[in-house]
Parts: sequence; C-alpha cells; structure tokens
Amino acid sequence: MDARVNALVDVQVNRDPHDGERYPTLSEAGRAMLQRMREHPAAPRYRNQSGNRLLAEEVQQVRAYEHDILGAGFQWQPGSPPPWLQGFVEDVVAQVPYFRARGHVACFEDIATTHRGDLAADIAQFVPDPVPLQRMMNFRTTGTTGHPLVLPSHPVVAARYLAYHKRALARFGVQLRNGQGQMGVMLLGMQQRCFTYVSVTPSMGESGLAKINLHPDEWRHADDRARYIDALQPEVIAGDPISFATLLELAPRHRPRALLSVSMALSPGLRQALQQQFGCPVLDIYSMNEAGPLAVHDAIAGGHVLLQPGMYVEVLDDHGNALPTGEVGEITLTGGFNFCLPLLRYRTGDRGALAMHGRLPMIVDLQGRRPVRYRTHSGRWINNIDLTHALAALPLSRFRVHQHHDAAVSLYLPLAEMAHAQPAQAALQLTLDGLPVQVVPMHAEDKVLQYTTDLDEGLAA
Repeated sequence: MDARVNALVDVQVNRDPHDGERYPTLSEAGRAMLQRMREHPAAPRYRNQSGNRLLAEEVQQVRAYEHDILGAGFQWQPGSPPPWLQGFVEDVVAQVPYFRARGHVACFEDIATTHRGDLAADIAQFVPDPVPLQRMMNFRTTGTTGHPLVLPSHPVVAARYLAYHKRALARFGVQLRNGQGQMGVMLLGMQQRCFTYVSVTPSMGESGLAKINLHPDEWRHADDRARYIDALQPEVIAGDPISFATLLELAPRHRPRALLSVSMALSPGLRQALQQQFGCPVLDIYSMNEAGPLAVHDAIAGGHVLLQPGMYVEVLDDHGNALPTGEVGEITLTGGFNFCLPLLRYRTGDRGALAMHGRLPMIVDLQGRRPVRYRTHSGRWINNIDLTHALAALPLSRFRVHQHHDAAVSLYLPLAEMAHAQPAQAALQLTLDGLPVQVVPMHAEDKVLQYTTDLDEGLAA
C-alpha cells in the first residue's frame, strides 16, 4: 500500500462524527482546525479521541478563572498558613469520605499525612460528596515513582491548567496570542505507546491543541515529524526531557514562543541546548497529575517559584513534622484547583526546601522525578513509561526496575506478589527486545523509586 493510500485510510479513521459531543461549543472554524490537524499530509496516526467537553457557560467561567489567577497573590509564607486553610480543612473533613472516616483533628499540624499509595488503594474515597458524577472524567497516570493511579477530574478542571501555564509564561514575558485558525499548544511524547489526540481550546478562540508521539512507528515517514511541526507552527511546545531530546535531534525549522518542560526534572544542560536551538524561553515546570502545575524554575530567584495561590505547601521530615525555612524535606500539599480531588497534607515523594522570593514562596533544591531510559537487547533506548505499560495488566501494588552497569535488568516485586513474577518477567523481556530480566524480592518499603539506572545515557542530559 503506497503512502497516498495510507494517508487516505488514516483520514477516514480520524474523521469523527462525534465531535459535537467532545466539543459542545464547536464552531465551523474549530471544526476546520480539527480537520487540519487530523488530515494534514504529514499528520501522525492519532490513536485516541479526546475533547474539551466544555459547555458554553463553562467557557466563560474558565476565562474569568484565568483572569483571576493571573492577578492573584499568595496569602501565606513558610510557617504562616493562609487564612483560607481552616475553612478548607473543615470542608474536606465534612465532604470527603476518606477524611471524614478519620475524624476531625483540632490542630492542622496533627493531621496525618496521605500519600500516593492511599489514593491508589481506593480513589473513590477521596472524591467529595457534592461533586456530580455525571461529567466526571477519570484518567490513568504513569510516572517514575509510586503507584499507577486513576485520578478523578472534570472538564473545567482540565481547562484550568492553562491559567497556571499562562502565569508561568507571563513571568518570562510571554503572553499567548494564537487563536482562531492557529495552533496553540503541541504536547510531545516519546514512547512506544502514547495517548495521542487533537482538540481545540475554546478560551483561546478554538486554537489547536494536539498530543503527538515522536516515536517513529507512529508516522508514515520519520521525516514527517519535523514537517508536521513546521506546518502547524504551534505557539508553545510542551513535553518532558525525553521527548525534548528527540525534538533536538529532529531539528524542525519552526521556532515556538516558548517550550514547557513538565512532569520530570529538566537538567541545566538540556535546557541550555534547547534555548540555543530554538531561541525561546524554556520553562522547567514542576508539575504532577495529582496537583497540576505547581512551580516554575526561575534562575534569578534561585528556585522554583510557586504558581498556585490556592495551594499551601509544607516541607516535612520523615515523622510528619514541618521543617523550618531552608531545610530539605518532603514536599507536602494542601489545597489545589481540582475540586474532584482536594489534597490534605499530601506527601508528593519529591524533596526540597521552602524559601521566599519577594512576596512569592518558592521551592529551592528541588529533587524531583527524573526521566529514565532503558537500553534494550538490540541497543534501542526506550522510555520508562513503556515499562509501565508492559506491566499495567498485572495487579502489582508496587515494583521497581533497575538497569545495572552491564545493562542487565532487575525487577523488584513485593514478597506477597511473587506469584506474578513469571508474567511480569516475560512482559519486561518482550519490551526490552529479549534482554534477560532477573526478579528480586522487595521488602516492605512504603514507597520506592520506581525506575533507576546505572547507565549515564539512561538519564536525560
């Protein structure tokens, strides 16, 4: 089958009669934008369908929310909680089954902390009673630490992310302009399997939004990856260090107004290489699925300046005690903009210290999650998320994968789950092109660093 027939087949698959359900306010201009993203001759094979699902009144709410967030100040500093904290805690204890079952605690500092494992055990217990279930969205997360999660969200919550990205961009003098008929944001992945889709952003004049996978198997021709980026000309490109390293190799001609690195720690070396090649600000955003965009790195400030005025951040020691300004401990969150998942003393697993930059609190010495690549038996490099997908079908509460200096791989499983050792071993070996995998019993750590490597090339530059 030649390329022209392949293109026709892909166009027919991507033409979706249900766009009206996924985009309730879709105009003809928005429909044309979707068609352009799906049907461009260099377009990838989009594997999934998604949409903003925002009702007309919610689009106005999102615009008002963005305006408020861009001008909002912080009402707290380290050791001095915000005035809204007590009311927030009372609402959470009254409305969230998990915290209601634990009962009221008079002193905030005495509230027992929660962590990723608590969410993974029964996420429904963390959804407030008043949240209507009819329009709730659930999405599965993968990452470099802890347990895979299914997290509750809502179309309005998903749309609120843009407000915090705009706040981060404004700090570096970038104000988004692209609207109708233009490409707003392109999200990059670099995985064997990746959720890919097109959408439009109503609050930005239905500008285009596309999540693409830079893995060459997702394209008719490997050169189409750069061609597609050059043709769509996104105003902002977002990704993680692994996908950005691939973007450097592809060397598209298009110059976005900013690059946003999210989800994983961005090294100074990779940031500098991206800035030199694309000639635009490269924002290192500290973000996680449980809480959204939390902070953006500012070299002048000397740390990651916080982005969410409605999130109170503590730094705790191993016993749950708050540490003073400047001392490194576990970053712990209370608050947030996801009304489907209010956080109450949630331990992130990341480490850092609190400090102030003027009136803005920030995190210094952030030790976040790093992306990890694994070398397969054939010499290819694959993303750690591909290993998550390989093990996703197995009921594992936790696991750890480590690649040694000689490229040998060890899979660590809890003693109680060693019955899954053989299928887990087989799944990883298949993903690693036949590389032998040794299964090792894991002792009862509460939380583990899930992906590690001894190979320098396995860590993003």
